[in-house]
Amino acid sequence: MKNKLIDEFKLFTTGNFGIENFVSEKTDKKIIDRLLKLKEEKEPLSNVQLNQLLVLSQESGVSDGFFDYYWCSCPDKHPYNVTKLPFYASSYEESDSITSIEHLKWGLTRIYYDGLLFFGNVEYGYRELCIIDKKELDSFFKAKRMDTEGITTRGHSLSFNKISKDDRYLISEMACKSYGEIPRDKSELKSLLIDNWKEHKRKGDGGKIKIRDLLLKKSPSNWEQLSLSADEILDDTVSNIEEIEEKYSNVAKKYLQVRKAALENTELYLSIVKDLDVYVATSMRTRDDFRNMADFCERVFHDREVHKMNLKYFDPTMSAAEGHLDKGIIECLMVKCSKVLLYCAGATDTFGKDAEAAMALSLGKPVIFYCDENARKKFYKEVHPLSRLVNFKNGVVVGAIVTDKIEEVSKLLFKIFSNDLEFILEQPKSGYLQLKEKITGSVVRMQTNNPLLTHTFWNYYHHSL
Repeated sequence: MKNKLIDEFKLFTTGNFGIENFVSEKTDKKIIDRLLKLKEEKEPLSNVQLNQLLVLSQESGVSDGFFDYYWCSCPDKHPYNVTKLPFYASSYEESDSITSIEHLKWGLTRIYYDGLLFFGNVEYGYRELCIIDKKELDSFFKAKRMDTEGITTRGHSLSFNKISKDDRYLISEMACKSYGEIPRDKSELKSLLIDNWKEHKRKGDGGKIKIRDLLLKKSPSNWEQLSLSADEILDDTVSNIEEIEEKYSNVAKKYLQVRKAALENTELYLSIVKDLDVYVATSMRTRDDFRNMADFCERVFHDREVHKMNLKYFDPTMSAAEGHLDKGIIECLMVKCSKVLLYCAGATDTFGKDAEAAMALSLGKPVIFYCDENARKKFYKEVHPLSRLVNFKNGVVVGAIVTDKIEEVSKLLFKIFSNDLEFILEQPKSGYLQLKEKITGSVVRMQTNNPLLTHTFWNYYHHSL
């Protein structure tokens, strides 16, 4: 019976002192004997007796409020639904004591979840919470929740300028470099096209040529920038300078209109930064990237459940800045103020979006990584250095939630903003704890089994500048 009991508590036994070694081979016989009675449901475990067992295991006892909060109630203002945890039974809410081993493990599971989620360490979290009363616990955890009702009922923002998905590539910094601030007077793209046409004619190549081939005459080092900016006319054929100027002018005129609309949209985004819920981080290098990103945002945020939540989100295909310096400041502000960051992996990684994801994780925000390829999903989930970082404020390890399914992105956003994320507690190797998000299996919190690292980290983290 003793061995079976020890095996039942294997998940909660890390080898550390106190609560993390409550039931093990080294446990005091008096603790084992009392828990065996509980296992046989012969005698409920009161708060007084639980505290005795905790002290015998070299752990601090708990306040009456803590006992009530974790074993005798299901607070509806907790950051996740405690009734969805393993070992739960509705009868617990009607009890004033621990009535079974499953009941004891349900409370322990909650303690482990909260220690990992909000303190980065089970023992540290336990020691901080076990001495406070129920009112303080209610207040502490309520502050960790998303204000679902407030978000849903706060009303709509001012309308953004509409920009056709086919034209959104024109808001890119590369387009701005190509067309210039005043495209009618000064433009790198226009100058190159005319210079290359003159060279084309001088060499006697003669007549008609595609814009694409004309751009490639001198194999410009900024081909990616120029080809994106001229995407709409790349396959058009020209036979003189007048035709070049006409085709260029048509796109340049559209560029001015789109850029004006996007700059005004940025002002509107800045005006709602206090209420910004989701910042979408990505990199776009082609016209198709802009189209696909626009479709992605539409699918995610117009999902039936998400749409009802009235989320305010930053759509990167709808916004432009006066220059790259302003753009950097704007994006940093939005990452700081947003509640969740949605990272969309592209064909290549870029410093910009990686920095944004790193900043969000280091601020302790939920970060969702979306990538539409299985191989890259594995890379982001298990290899990418940004998949887990430390919250600079409190030292909690924060991991990104990684998925390759758009429908899961919407589902995750809905669960985050309705405080309904579900987790799985695991101990993949002795003493090493991790908390996985249930839908994707992504590790969002972890606790190392390295004692030197643990003690050094927590002894010095909060004292360093």
